[in-house]
Amino acid sequence: METGSPRGADTEDGAGDGPAWTGLPPGLLRMRRLLLAVWLVPAALAAGLAPALLVGPAWAASALLPLAALAWGWVLLGRNWRSWRYAERADDLLISRGVLWREETVVPYGRMQLVEVTSGPVERHFGLASVQLHTAAAATDAAIPGLHPAEAERLRDRLTELGEARSAGL
Repeated sequence: METGSPRGADTEDGAGDGPAWTGLPPGLLRMRRLLLAVWLVPAALAAGLAPALLVGPAWAASALLPLAALAWGWVLLGRNWRSWRYAERADDLLISRGVLWREETVVPYGRMQLVEVTSGPVERHFGLASVQLHTAAAATDAAIPGLHPAEAERLRDRLTELGEARSAGL
């Protein structure tokens, strides 16, 4: 299991002159991998056990497909987790994500209308929360998943404060 910092957690280019990037905590990766296993391990058992009992032992190999999906998903979840990062700059918040298709969202503080902290039952069990940003343009709404609740609340308070300060001049 990966416990190191996500890619680019310190700076944009490693030279120290870009924004200070923050990666997501490892708890998000653990939660997502557990959910993957919760769905695919029973599927592998069902796919191997039922045909083996009904048709013959050679049909137990049909469990290999869900097991292969589990292994592939395990790797992809790790790559996806490492791709997520965010940076607080003077006038905006940057959110970067994606492995094959990189997506970088810039949310100006003055455009933020609502900042929410949400946490479903599974997230709460793992001690995680998400920050959802709503802006004047729905196309620039953004979210940062899997933060520690204290960091999510700190970020919400800071973004709300900066948003109110920046929008006062509009």
